[in-house]
Amino acid sequence: MSERLTRRPGPRPGASIGLIGYGAFGRLAAAHLAPLFPVFAFDPACAAKATPCPTVRGVTLCDAATAAACDLVILAMPVPRLSEAIAAIRAHLRPGATVLDVCSVKVLPAEIMRAELPEHVDIIGTHPMFGPQSARGGIKGLKIVICPIRGPGARPLAAFLRKTFGLDAILATPEAHDREAAMVQGLTHLIAKVLVEMEPLPRNMTTASFDLLLRAVDMVRHDAPEVFYAIERMNPYAPDVRRRFFALAAELADELERNGGPGAE
Repeated sequence: MSERLTRRPGPRPGASIGLIGYGAFGRLAAAHLAPLFPVFAFDPACAAKATPCPTVRGVTLCDAATAAACDLVILAMPVPRLSEAIAAIRAHLRPGATVLDVCSVKVLPAEIMRAELPEHVDIIGTHPMFGPQSARGGIKGLKIVICPIRGPGARPLAAFLRKTFGLDAILATPEAHDREAAMVQGLTHLIAKVLVEMEPLPRNMTTASFDLLLRAVDMVRHDAPEVFYAIERMNPYAPDVRRRFFALAAELADELERNGGPGAE
């Protein structure tokens, strides 16, 4: 029986974790992982600028080769930078290692990783449905989607995340994820971006429902622009959802302009 069939991948006591990308989300992940595992982080942006990365206690800043040689390697960067990151690490990946991404869309990253990562590593797609803003109060109970791509590691990873961090780990295909995310994220980020452009927004005489809208805006207003454009442009299902939303909104606007709605003279 082959090694791929007999081993049980995923985080285990003593496993090392390499972070490729050490921005806001990379540091959030490191803060939760470092108390449990040796964590090694490399950030291409910091290396290019020759500036020190912000530190998280228990994390060792290192070069790409060292981070890539870990048991579990997390690609924590936007989709457009995945290929560049994979090219930098592929020669250093250990046979039997697991590589996962944390991108906001899943179909395109899955295609890139299947095509460009070596056959001797397992691949898992993940999408933490939260970020530094929404995780400020802790991550217990928050959702993460786990997409099996290559190898048997997705279910053990989901079980680990549920047991260790209390996350609501959902197993799905990349296609199923993107179909739902096109509305779940595509519409919320779109509406939030429009509301930001309408600022200043009322903050005093507000209703409970408007307060919820403000919370949604505040959760995503500081996201990197790459996150918004990945959600809207790199999800193959997002354009149809967006067109339908705008078409229905236009119909409603026309109705209101035409007769003022039900009961109008």
